[in-house]
Amino acid sequence: MSADPTGTRFTLRAADVSAEVTEVGAALRALRVAGVDLVPAYPDDAPTPAASGIVLVPWPNRVRDGRWNDDGEERQLAITEPKFGNASHGLLRYTAYRVESQTDGSLTLRADVYPQTGYPYHLATRVTYALTADGIEVIHTIDNVGTDAAPVALGTHPYFQISDVDTADLTLQLEAEMWFRLDEQNIPVAEEPLDEAHDLREPRRVGDLALDAAFAGLARDAHDRANTVLAAPDGRRLVVWAGTGFDYVQLFVTDRYPGHDVAVAIEPMTAPADAFNSGRSLRRLAPGERWELHWGVRFDA
Repeated sequence: MSADPTGTRFTLRAADVSAEVTEVGAALRALRVAGVDLVPAYPDDAPTPAASGIVLVPWPNRVRDGRWNDDGEERQLAITEPKFGNASHGLLRYTAYRVESQTDGSLTLRADVYPQTGYPYHLATRVTYALTADGIEVIHTIDNVGTDAAPVALGTHPYFQISDVDTADLTLQLEAEMWFRLDEQNIPVAEEPLDEAHDLREPRRVGDLALDAAFAGLARDAHDRANTVLAAPDGRRLVVWAGTGFDYVQLFVTDRYPGHDVAVAIEPMTAPADAFNSGRSLRRLAPGERWELHWGVRFDA
């Protein structure tokens, strides 16, 4: 029997909610609430497709040409997206995380970003998946365990569905004010007010959308959460909420997710693409400093 290319799978269960998390990339591979699968499955013998569910650290999205100016010093990261010539999705995408703690309904995984070519900083990262009555809460912590202030941003790349409805027939809604126009390398070149193609303040049918864009100026609720809503025609709603610090959401609709005609990623991010160069929302953690972030999923049946 061949080894699972996503590593060990950790299963969480509590009442009507269950989840599966992978060792590689600490990815959310499955989430089920009240018998409904909320994360699209992919083949058991396949590596994580299209970054499905992984943690993106110490940057989300892309760094143009893998090059960035680190307070006056030029750095060169490995090019991990040859098609566009970028460094993509951080440094832990294919890392095997270690278990720090586990109960029936929660799991904490940890992995370090070690000093390396293009990123000479040392971060200790943790991600906790904790089941709730109607979904899951995800808690990220990043500790700078090095001796120099470290530039950091974080994101996550989950895909979602409501399994008994074709994803094309779901609607997508996000209250935001701005979107980022991209160039041929998928790097932002302008932040613009919403146009017709990117206005999701009212629900839009997923099958009618061609989206791979980040949004800013997110509306927040009374709990200071930004909410992206994926809804079925019968009124059931999957809500991806993003807590303080997650000031951007990337939305990606694709026909290249294995076994699915359409898939949609809803990606909370603390900074947009190429933040290492633009400085937009990039945080520098002092030695010994910790950053904690929360997001989650709620299924309103």
